[in-house]
Amino acid sequence: MLTLHQLRCFLAAYEEGSLTAAADRLGYAQPSVSEQIRNLEATLGAPLFRRVGRGVVATTVADEFRPHAERTLAAAEEARAAVASQVRLETGTIRFGMFGIARLYAGADLVADVLARYPGVRVELIGTNSTEVQEELRRGRLEAAMIAVPQLESEGFTVTPVARDELVYVSRDPARLATAVTPHRLSLATLVMPETTFRQVDSVRILLRQMLHETGRNPQTRIEVEDVETAVELAGMGLADTVITKGAAEQLLPRLAPEAGWVSLRPRQYDTLAIVHRRDAILSPAARLMIELATARIQAIAEPVNPR
Repeated sequence: MLTLHQLRCFLAAYEEGSLTAAADRLGYAQPSVSEQIRNLEATLGAPLFRRVGRGVVATTVADEFRPHAERTLAAAEEARAAVASQVRLETGTIRFGMFGIARLYAGADLVADVLARYPGVRVELIGTNSTEVQEELRRGRLEAAMIAVPQLESEGFTVTPVARDELVYVSRDPARLATAVTPHRLSLATLVMPETTFRQVDSVRILLRQMLHETGRNPQTRIEVEDVETAVELAGMGLADTVITKGAAEQLLPRLAPEAGWVSLRPRQYDTLAIVHRRDAILSPAARLMIELATARIQAIAEPVNPR
């Protein structure tokens, strides 16, 4: 019967041109290597080496057999690595990038999904804004992430859109919610906006600036805050209006601003959510698991893009 041990001894002897050198390389006794090669020759029914002096010379059969032996050992190593990776998945740490709004939608449920499958793992959801998460990907600190894509520099990354979420105008004043908000009306509105640290690269603000381009104005912010929850609370107090994603509005208004409502923009605007990882990366089982679960959670809340 052909064994992996025989293949290792064969390749060492083939490359070293000596049974003694092959034994030294593998850390075995020379008679053991000789025996393994004899057993392999018996299994194959053909000689693999000719003994010349203190060395060996490969036969044409050995030349033909060598690439098959290399592929077999490589496949065995891949299988071993896959099992080891799965073992680490069950007991190690899973890290996944997820910007703030995505975590608001699905963060807790996503962690619960992971722990339901692998109770022994430690979970880390990383990031507050998509730009920050992208930088973590670029530096190799994350394998994969879910981010909003308008500001993404896609060079070097594979970007897979999975969902889109409509932007909506939130106000406590019913008169402002009677009709969809046009670029002209939006340019005159007084707003409270989240993501103040990332205001230049925030996906929602990028979309609003593009929407208002023809008016020659940018959205006018009266109040700048970091988190969307505070923006919603202030809008609910009537101190300013805000523009956030529909998913965030549906989750936060009933709890934080029950007297406020929302209306669409005209034309409608959408924030696109995508899975991103470094191009040509071989993703670990942990990364593939997080991509699968995060995509399912987001597509259950926002409108799927190319649903699987």
